[in-house]
Amino acid sequence: MSRRPTLRDVSILAGVSAKTVSRVVNDDPAVAPGTAERVQAAIRELGFHPNPVARSLRVGRDDAVGLVVENIADPFFAEVTSAVEELARERGMFVVISSAGYAPENERVVVNGLANRRVAGLIITPTSGDHSYLGHGPARFPTVFVDRPPIQHDSDTVLADNEGGARLATKHVIDHGHRRVAFIGDRLHIYTTRLRYQGFRAAMLEAGLPVDERLVRVDAMGAQNSTSAMVDMLHADPSPTAVISANARTSLGVVRALHQEDRTDVAHVSFDDFQGAESLNPPVTAVYQDPQGMGRQAAELLFDRINGADGPPRRVVLPVRLIIRGSGELPPPPGG
Repeated sequence: MSRRPTLRDVSILAGVSAKTVSRVVNDDPAVAPGTAERVQAAIRELGFHPNPVARSLRVGRDDAVGLVVENIADPFFAEVTSAVEELARERGMFVVISSAGYAPENERVVVNGLANRRVAGLIITPTSGDHSYLGHGPARFPTVFVDRPPIQHDSDTVLADNEGGARLATKHVIDHGHRRVAFIGDRLHIYTTRLRYQGFRAAMLEAGLPVDERLVRVDAMGAQNSTSAMVDMLHADPSPTAVISANARTSLGVVRALHQEDRTDVAHVSFDDFQGAESLNPPVTAVYQDPQGMGRQAAELLFDRINGADGPPRRVVLPVRLIIRGSGELPPPPGG
């Protein structure tokens, strides 16, 4: 066939009406399985692709879901995105991705832009402190939050065990003899940083150890800031013998500082794994939170809602685990 196949071509080949083909294309569950399979076979044979603009006008939404992350360059969010895209492809949909950055006011602008794009639903890693705007206006469609929960809005949410993971990491270095443990992370108004800091403090308290505020930095927004924070701590008296870093970006900065200062004797556990962590010297022990699993779970919840699932908001908290590689098992120096 020299021209692009049409819906009518599919209907003739499958021996059904054009309306039935349209119902199959739009995933109508009322179509008999045998009929649906015959239509799908004709679609494959002809290489038919529905017109996304026309379908959008028919069903009132696009064949796309939106994904709003803080920064697509961040390794964690890149993996979340990959998993969402994979599941969307299996559903015959595509993903419109946007980075909202670190300014909370950007989130609403990005979300409204995607709403005007007629996306069928939205997955958000939030930065805003108020999501009540999702309950009205153009942004009223299924939403799922991933990595952080919404504020003033009820929605399905997928999280990691942030507090439990940080407690696990801190207890790990304490069990290896460390008493002066540092914590370096992002700003405390960020949900994940706040819970990881709480887990760190809880583990120190449970062990009867004081938290030295000079060894706590919660203003390290990137690798460069965390490098400076770690260098400052290494020059303090007394300096830490172990450090917990609160995310992959922070961890990269901590690693850089430890190598620059020739202090790879300081034990280090990263909350969140990162590429190349196992190749460093020493290899970096990490709390693994499975961003691919979080992305898949968020996408599954979203497609459930798009397909008509109702009921109260669902909250899924995925477990984390410790990957032991060497840096978190270093002992403190004699008398340290």
